[in-house]
Amino acid sequence: MALTVGIIGLPLSGKTTLFNALTRAGVPITNYPTSTVQANKAIVNVPDERVDRLSEIFVPKKQTYATVEFVDVAGLNSATPDEQRQELSAEFLGHIRVADALAVVVRTFANASVPGDVDAARDLDDLLTTLTLTDLATVERRAERTAKAAKSGDKKFVAELEVLKRVQAALGDGTPASDIPLSNTEKPIIDELFLLTLKPRLYVANVSETTLAEATPLLASLAATPVAELEAQVAAQTGELRAVAQIGARARREDTVAIAVSAKLEAELNELSPADAAEYLDALGLPVLGADRVIQAGYRALDLITFLTAGEDEVRAWTVKAGSRAPTAAGKIHSDIERGFIRAEVVRYDDLLAAGGFAGTREKGQFRLEGKDYIIQDGDVAHFRFNVSK
Repeated sequence: MALTVGIIGLPLSGKTTLFNALTRAGVPITNYPTSTVQANKAIVNVPDERVDRLSEIFVPKKQTYATVEFVDVAGLNSATPDEQRQELSAEFLGHIRVADALAVVVRTFANASVPGDVDAARDLDDLLTTLTLTDLATVERRAERTAKAAKSGDKKFVAELEVLKRVQAALGDGTPASDIPLSNTEKPIIDELFLLTLKPRLYVANVSETTLAEATPLLASLAATPVAELEAQVAAQTGELRAVAQIGARARREDTVAIAVSAKLEAELNELSPADAAEYLDALGLPVLGADRVIQAGYRALDLITFLTAGEDEVRAWTVKAGSRAPTAAGKIHSDIERGFIRAEVVRYDDLLAAGGFAGTREKGQFRLEGKDYIIQDGDVAHFRFNVSK
């Protein structure tokens, strides 16, 4: 199943332009100052040089990349009135509930065609408030149903109602669900609600073309800055970089990822040949397209890694949670392989590439047999032995 990233932001933040660029949808740049009405969805391959290089060695009949589904939904209005909550839930939640992560797009530059001033901190607060209010409405509806069921005295519903009331109160005070302490027995109750503020968030600073080269190292620096020093780092910036720093500081406090992308530049690069686009990116000191960086950020936010399988039939990239054991990784290929797991035959991608094939890694002692407790590593090339008794 593809990783799903929901792209959200205030109207006119540039998120739809970013979506079109990421998914090569080809919408003209002149459509920039518009607002999304319906959800747009697209599944794109995750660029992976390892798949390409292994395919050169094995010359497979098929090569398969990991995939990401991007979902671009209607722009969230700031300061949403109570009477609009139900409308927001109906239009917004249906498209975004299934997202594995949310990419929050915030504009950092002034644009004559876009009304309003630039205030990244305000916009982030407005977005989180809207998500929190939407979650509050969801919990309120569930609590009402559970309260009716709890009148029977059923201990299960009584306990569930207690948890819901506590979460409802916290959301009402503006606390996102991700910041509400929950025990191992309480968490499954709330997980059933697919709350937006429980989803991992990554932040995308939609910057101007002229700021992109400076914004990227700034965000990298902030990601390594002690939390106590963030305010001073933000205050040291001016102009558009101040807005970028505000986004980076928010990501650092939440222990998540922030990246800088110029949605307008991404759209322009789509009009160039791959060679010209690569040359332009290299001149900016950015060898990786924004789409690739959004995908990589999503993987980091969700703590995902990629392992590979390779042979004459197919070279393929697979996505699994970091820390997964070999049988779990095998189950990504087929449940029978996990159920009948015997061992994993594993070699590091770099070793396989240098050796030119599996035979060379065996000669060098780099080909390993691993058991059920082996933790799959990013870049492992694996083959799983299994036996399922009839």
